Amino acid sequence: MSPFVGSNPLSYGFRHNNNMDSNSNIVTIDVGGHLFQTTKQTLNQAGSKSLFSTISSNLDNDSVPFIDRDPEIFSVLLSLLRTGNLPSKAKNFDIQDLIFEARFYGVEQLIWNSQSNPSQFEPFDLEKSLLLPLTGRDSPSAISTTENGSVQVAHGCKITSFDWSLKRKSTILTQFPAIDSMLCLNSTTVAVGATDFSGLQILDLVKGSVKKNLNWENVTKSGSTVQAIGTSGEFLFTSFESSRRNSNCIMVYDVNDDFKPVTKIGHYEIFGAELDSAIPATKLRWLPSHNLLMSAGSHSGPSGVLGNIKFWDLRSGNTVWEIKENVDCFSDITVSDNSSGIFKVGVHSGEVFHADLRNIGSENAWICLGDQRKVTNGKKEGIGCKIESHGNQVFCTKGGNVELWSEVLMDGSIKGRFGSEGRVFRKNYMGRAKEFCGNQITHFSFGGNRMFVTRKDQQFVEVWQSSVRGF
Repeated sequence: MSPFVGSNPLSYGFRHNNNMDSNSNIVTIDVGGHLFQTTKQTLNQAGSKSLFSTISSNLDNDSVPFIDRDPEIFSVLLSLLRTGNLPSKAKNFDIQDLIFEARFYGVEQLIWNSQSNPSQFEPFDLEKSLLLPLTGRDSPSAISTTENGSVQVAHGCKITSFDWSLKRKSTILTQFPAIDSMLCLNSTTVAVGATDFSGLQILDLVKGSVKKNLNWENVTKSGSTVQAIGTSGEFLFTSFESSRRNSNCIMVYDVNDDFKPVTKIGHYEIFGAELDSAIPATKLRWLPSHNLLMSAGSHSGPSGVLGNIKFWDLRSGNTVWEIKENVDCFSDITVSDNSSGIFKVGVHSGEVFHADLRNIGSENAWICLGDQRKVTNGKKEGIGCKIESHGNQVFCTKGGNVELWSEVLMDGSIKGRFGSEGRVFRKNYMGRAKEFCGNQITHFSFGGNRMFVTRKDQQFVEVWQSSVRGF
């Protein structure tokens, strides 16, 4: 039966003879016995597939549409259509109740737009708003997010998923004793791997089942463990290392063609003391503006921490830029399309460095954005630090705190200690002092208008969110 039926207004005791005058754009709707008036333009804001649009296109002059639903929540949704924001009275309702009703009317996307849209992300306005508890005693070992603000957390052999409202929670068991790498491909599918368990698995989070097992057939026919996962949207990248640790490579799979192998890049068989070849990629990032894949890996040996950073052209399978790390090698590294740069945190100094992508191929690319004197101190202050880019900012964790680095637009003739010519970066600390200084941050990621943070020895996820209207 249709959720609304035509009814004579007089049967409800109303004086109106018409739902909509032929010369008027005003629409009257009866929801649960309460009369609402709006315009056709407002109803059409919901989209052509919504119930609001159906009502708008099926009006006549002799009836008032009746919808047997909660009128108070309808009032909230109508305000959302009118302004694009939830009204303050939305705080009186549980977000799940609003989502349930929004799905009935076909406007859940509008709720998401008002509450978790990435455009609402304000890095200088982030506040710790929520803790997401995890079951069991295991601390998070990996975290991954989607653009709409949902988050998946690996802890022990389990993966716990929270939808974008952060109210719906589900947990599945995996075949891994522990998960070291995890990447959301969409809200219901993740790629997972481990450094001590062979193979990459594509998991269906709804069914809790394995959709695909992917392996790299190395020369020694031994198992292949996963060191890192990345994606371009079209392709899935996986860094494999043989169980004997004598070979490694990066496999490229087609996401849209049942994860069929496309190509193999950076394949190294290790002979003797070729240390460079022994370093598998432990971080993979796609750079859309250049159509390049960044791979980075490091190794601690007798001569210190060494590493390499490579940018790969998938079409040729060759590197177009390589940076060898032997002085203050990266503890963690990221690349930013928006800032057109590579950013690392030095393992010795704990300081943030920047290399301009506009100078691809140049030597001595790194510029220290902090205290240059710490580069050779040998104290390894950067161990455990994490760095990620999001939007126009770069976020770096140090212990229990987060540094926020932003570029300041300056005259091109200015050159200073905070960046290369024409590029100056400044540091800020996030949040209030009492909100940080906790246990060491182990992972962080971004989704919607939120930042998700996990800490050592804690069985929950912190949610940092920009202020939004309605909640």
